[in-house]
Amino acid sequence: MRRSSLIVLASFASAIHTFAQNDMPTFKVEAKSALVWDADVPESGRSIVWDPLTGNEIHKLSSAGIEVSSRVGYERVSSSEAGELLNYTTTIANNTDSDISVQYGGASADGRAATSLWLARTSKRIKKGDRKNVWELGWMHCFKTGFASSDNFFSADAPSKIFTVRAQTAMTISYVSKDPRRYSIRCSLDGCHVTGTVRYYITVNNKDYVFVWPGRSVVYCGN
Repeated sequence: MRRSSLIVLASFASAIHTFAQNDMPTFKVEAKSALVWDADVPESGRSIVWDPLTGNEIHKLSSAGIEVSSRVGYERVSSSEAGELLNYTTTIANNTDSDISVQYGGASADGRAATSLWLARTSKRIKKGDRKNVWELGWMHCFKTGFASSDNFFSADAPSKIFTVRAQTAMTISYVSKDPRRYSIRCSLDGCHVTGTVRYYITVNNKDYVFVWPGRSVVYCGN
């Protein structure tokens, strides 16, 4: 497990993640203890379940009373603009007797950094000059269809935000990025799917939970 964890984290550490806004700071991911969900790498504490309502895959990592579940979806940026949005939705179940902290990690697609978007429930309270950089949750299909939860989310305007999951409770947190690749969708008679591999992670109590998603398993949220 140590070898596989370091390999995945090294790929994140090699990229500096820069937010879309020029005044936002850059940051690096430093190697630390990690759990990795990768279908090609054996890992204890890893499992897969299927959503009983949709049949979509849910990937889970468990350690010391903490269970982290992952789903990844995608949608087109808009009917008039090329590109895709990637939605990362993570549920953290804290089955311990102590509170735990959850922090934003990072994401990539085929090794290219996928920077987090500035999300907001509404842009009405945001300065007019900044509104063009804001993505409202209500306009994104992954949130409209219920695939992703809008209750808690990481956003580029507050990259250092820390969520606290109380003892014996659970919390679902989402964040969104643009797919950094120019051509990331492949279509055939069987439908369309994301190509390559999408990776992302979050940090729970200073441990990274890394999820490696084959493109074919990424769920289409609609356009």
